[in-house]
Amino acid sequence: MLRRALRVAQARPRARTSPTSCRIPRGAPARLAPGGRGPRQGRGWGHRARSPPPPAGAGRAERGSPAAPAEGRAPAAEGPRGLGAAPGPARRAAGGRGRPRRRRPRRRPLDPGAEPSRAEPSRAMAAPGQNLAVVVHRAGDLRLENRPIPEPGPNEVLLRMHSVGICGSDVHYWQHGRIGDFVVKDPMVLGHEGSGTVVKVGSGVTHLKPGDRVAIEPGVPRETDEFCKTGRYNLSPTIFFCATPPDDGNLCRYYKHSASYCYKLPDNVTFEEGALIEPLSVGIHACRRAGVTLGSKVFVCGSGPIGLVNVIVAKMMGAATVVVTDLSASRLQKAKEVGADFTIQVKNETPQEVASKVESLLGCMPEITVECTGVQACIQAGIYATRSGGTLVLVGLGPEMVTVPIVNAAVREVDIRGIFRYCNTWPVAIFLLASKRINVKPLVTHRFPLEKALEAFEATKRGEGVKVMLKCDPTDHNP
Repeated sequence: MLRRALRVAQARPRARTSPTSCRIPRGAPARLAPGGRGPRQGRGWGHRARSPPPPAGAGRAERGSPAAPAEGRAPAAEGPRGLGAAPGPARRAAGGRGRPRRRRPRRRPLDPGAEPSRAEPSRAMAAPGQNLAVVVHRAGDLRLENRPIPEPGPNEVLLRMHSVGICGSDVHYWQHGRIGDFVVKDPMVLGHEGSGTVVKVGSGVTHLKPGDRVAIEPGVPRETDEFCKTGRYNLSPTIFFCATPPDDGNLCRYYKHSASYCYKLPDNVTFEEGALIEPLSVGIHACRRAGVTLGSKVFVCGSGPIGLVNVIVAKMMGAATVVVTDLSASRLQKAKEVGADFTIQVKNETPQEVASKVESLLGCMPEITVECTGVQACIQAGIYATRSGGTLVLVGLGPEMVTVPIVNAAVREVDIRGIFRYCNTWPVAIFLLASKRINVKPLVTHRFPLEKALEAFEATKRGEGVKVMLKCDPTDHNP
């Protein structure tokens, strides 16, 4: 019996023990020994001499991306083609009764109202290498999507977008799926007021290099037609224009664009100012077409972003007096901040009564009226208010058909001019910003990260503030 018991005892497998096994913190993962020969126990992840180096890119991947570890777990050991798996837990140091249960740290409940920290970004955030974009699919259907990062072709540059403003047209495409004849038929990236940094250049590009900060002119002619030959390329019927169906916009992380329509920003011009060159260009083009000059008296209908840039440009071009009308008291206050001499808050007045108030404030009828709303009553007020022989420019786009006092305009020779976008304005705008002759910074009242674009669009739809700016680069917190 004694011999038999001795043979049984010798046949039992001995449990492996480690002199340092008692030093592993509870819940710490085991690590593979060199050569992958099984679990090696040590002093935990904090011991520099024994902990393996973190895999390339560790700490930069954001949750929700394929490279990110599961919440509350250690990072997986990287293997060939990303197929590596985390090593299994160590066996018990004594007893040899299989694998011990490892306690997982409790998951803290996510606070939906909390701001994501830099160390632990929100699940909604995309990894830095992904191209998060704001895409409209149809009326009322706006989404955040990841799209492939494009490659620049000949005479193109790839940009890492920084600041993109939300325009009223972006909201209109989201809400209605169309503007006039431009109909959203396929998913389209929104955004056309943008600035960013060059990260890659295509063949043939000599005036830009990676690292250059640029402002983007969103309209690029596709051919040299009669309008391009006469310098009015904005009227070309085949022009590419950001966020105009079927052309994608630049409200995304990475965007490629014609290098000829990317303009270097001086060091003293911020990314936000670069993005605001787009609406500023509307003001420059409108005031040029209207003939604003030294001593002009100007009436601006509407104090939204486009109305405000017209106030700024008109004063810069020498207008003696500018009066602005609007329904919103807060926006009229902003108009005063940027240079308006007088403001009128319209309530229930008729167009003729509004025109009479404008004349009373100016002491005469204005030579120039800039209509920025597209509202029928405002167009009527603009015609009634403008001096005989003066000019009314139509900047705002409203209903396709409106009723106007055309006989009143005809018999007094009021010139009515249309405004469609802009042309040849970016170099002038950059000079004005760099020389500090104008200031557009007060226009920006709200800022959102790209990940919160849907909230930003809701705020814009509600009419909050003046200009809502989206910040597309999660690593850069400068304006």
